[in-house]
Amino acid sequence: MLFRQLGSTGLAVSAISFGAGPVSGLLTSMTAVETERGVIARAIERGINWFDTAATYGHGRSEANLGTVLAELRPDPPVHVATKVRVSLTTETDLRPLVVASVKGSLERLKTGRITLLQIHNSITHHRHDQPTSITPEDVLGPKGLLAGMEEVRAAGWVDHFGLTGIGDAEALTTVMQSGRFATIQAPVHLLNLSALQTIPGIKTDQNYGGFLQTANQLGMGIFAIRVFAAGALLGNKPSEHTLQTPFFPVALYHQDQSHAEQLAKQLGSMTALREMALRYVLSKPPITSAIIGFGAVAHVDEAVRIAELPRLAQQEVDELRRRSQEISLLT
Repeated sequence: MLFRQLGSTGLAVSAISFGAGPVSGLLTSMTAVETERGVIARAIERGINWFDTAATYGHGRSEANLGTVLAELRPDPPVHVATKVRVSLTTETDLRPLVVASVKGSLERLKTGRITLLQIHNSITHHRHDQPTSITPEDVLGPKGLLAGMEEVRAAGWVDHFGLTGIGDAEALTTVMQSGRFATIQAPVHLLNLSALQTIPGIKTDQNYGGFLQTANQLGMGIFAIRVFAAGALLGNKPSEHTLQTPFFPVALYHQDQSHAEQLAKQLGSMTALREMALRYVLSKPPITSAIIGFGAVAHVDEAVRIAELPRLAQQEVDELRRRSQEISLLT
């Protein structure tokens, strides 16, 4: 497994991270404990040392299941666990207690006294609720905002580093990043939409993220790529139960990505070839520290690690894949 430095944290993180979210369903549905344990154990065996979960994944089930398995396996050296706090706001002015309560619950479910990274899970926009669950830069950076609550739990010894989820308005996210208080950011980056990495005027395949990861890179932040396979569209999968229900990425978007993926797979020769190129493409982009992937089976772990161990794509190959993807988008 290839390891990369996570921004300025001093941590070495595996190029593939274990996503414990609801798309794969491994840790959020009624999966057999033996299956959960087998997949997690295989990931650790193959060198994956970063596990990403959230308090909202399966209403806490992801954290609880991950915590149970890691407590049984006791990996040596220990792996890193990252979780998230998402607040639901109406008229609250002091957000610090919400952070403390969320983290306390996460630690209990994870069966640990400390986590490596605590991330804000809300989208960040100019006004509250511009997007589902979105909050403002002031809600984050204000004297009684989320960051102040995060500092409290760090002072208590519960958390090492802070991170962001890069969904929302590019300008608002940039304001928060430029505070210099966050070590990492995770954001959607996949072959059908690279707008978080670069400015792409008139993009049609997804939200235009405005290239905000360029700012993150300039600030030396660690960058995690999420939705690497466009929630399964780049794997040729049907939409997951989560995709059919989530307010953050409409199902119409999934069907559009699915159509674009099918066209790209024809050009590359097969959906198998597309799957490999999609992951290699993301891992070949220099700003990306690690790709967070949801696994449903041991074979999925082995395949992702196999691809991650392949050489980075040459610049000519990167440019050609980008050109093909953008042409398909413009023709739609």
